[in-house]
Amino acid sequence: MDNRPYVKWETMDSFLVDAFIGYGVPKEDAKICADVLLESDKRGIESHGCNRFKPIYLDRIEAGIQKPVTHLKVIKETMTTAVLDANDGMGMVASYRAMEMAIEKAKKYGMSMIVVKNSTHYGIAGYWTSMAVKEGMIGITGTNARPSVAPTFSIENKLGTNPLTFGMPTDEEFPFTFDAATSIMQRGKIEYYARMNKPTPEGTVVGIDGKSMTNSKEILEALSSNKAALTPLGGIGEELGGYKGYGFATVVEILSASLSQAAFLSALSGIDKDGKKTTIPLGHFFIVIDPEAFMGLEEFKKTTGDILRELRSAKTANKEDRIYTAGEKEYLAWLDRKDKGVPISESLQKEILFIRDKLNLNYKFEFEK
Repeated sequence: MDNRPYVKWETMDSFLVDAFIGYGVPKEDAKICADVLLESDKRGIESHGCNRFKPIYLDRIEAGIQKPVTHLKVIKETMTTAVLDANDGMGMVASYRAMEMAIEKAKKYGMSMIVVKNSTHYGIAGYWTSMAVKEGMIGITGTNARPSVAPTFSIENKLGTNPLTFGMPTDEEFPFTFDAATSIMQRGKIEYYARMNKPTPEGTVVGIDGKSMTNSKEILEALSSNKAALTPLGGIGEELGGYKGYGFATVVEILSASLSQAAFLSALSGIDKDGKKTTIPLGHFFIVIDPEAFMGLEEFKKTTGDILRELRSAKTANKEDRIYTAGEKEYLAWLDRKDKGVPISESLQKEILFIRDKLNLNYKFEFEK
């Protein structure tokens, strides 16, 4: 049973916006950043929600390795494509503008693809595909990330967790949203386990000795010093298909870096030659497809819904109660949380109060005694 206290969505949204503003992010950009983080918590994906707003965004701004103001520059543009340079600004802001551009182009020409270079962490990947879905379109996105995943037969972290994400409109109450890393475990989930003092599941991280690691805090330290690596989808070796996850991660790396000529692999370590923290210049890609350019939106939504309903009607194994399709559990998480608010762990409470007091913000939270 989850006994954590909750903070109302409106309160948390206002606080996040004010916190980002306090660190130099312009107000309209701060609203985008806050919305992306809260969307993750609404879906029950806490590894990319408010748990990360200080260590991944505010701390990096303070360290000078991420700029609070995003100066987005168009490097090259055609009717259906564009290359953008985020200049080390807020990845969530750059991605929002990129998806706006991709959607606009797809409405005119049926399909579009936008790539971004010199960006930073862009939050939950499913946010960007949802932007397309809300416009009745198919959204696809991916991003490279700090090295943490070992290629098949290696113990060295070379690839990022590199999510490959799809969003598709349906005739149901929720869209089809497949948002997953190409590794078994992502770094953000391990950060969450560490904050909650929980072990990381066995077999998801391999140490430099080739053995599985489970201590979450030790894993984070080992990943940063290249003494551990996450395993790709399928796990270690080829027997269970680890090469497939390795292959998908490589596809995301290529699309994130090669088209825009962005940094890749070891260049994303965040550590310079002197061992000091430096920028992590990520690359992202965004693809939007308009079903109206094919057989029509309503037809697409109906067929997609039929596919999902037939999948959920399949016979269950063992003692499982039911079958889910991608995006359904996140929708159910929102139904459960929409009247409760954001669940706040003890460690997150401390960070919220620290930021509030540091910026002298006028907030009194429900969890304060």
